[in-house]
Amino acid sequence: MSKSTIHEVLQGSSNVFENLGFAPEEALNLKIRADLMLNIRRFIQSQGWTQKQAALFFGETQPRISDLMNGDIERFSIDKLVIMLAKAGMGVKFEVNVKAA
Repeated sequence: MSKSTIHEVLQGSSNVFENLGFAPEEALNLKIRADLMLNIRRFIQSQGWTQKQAALFFGETQPRISDLMNGDIERFSIDKLVIMLAKAGMGVKFEVNVKAA
């Protein structure tokens, strides 16, 4: 008979990047970019576009759209993603919350 292994399951935060060990500031930046990228990706998919068609729409190259579709976060700034969302007719709203000291 094999020994059973007991695994401990921990509740993570709402930011997976914090759970992965990134510094809080970097984790927040990565989460914002990931959320924006997911919205652009969903938009492209909802249009039924190829990467080439999406590239033409956004004024980007096909390899750049491929990076976006594959979640290559490091290649996109928040500014760039907001511009792309605006081209898609989508608004972006940021909310800033002050944490207690």
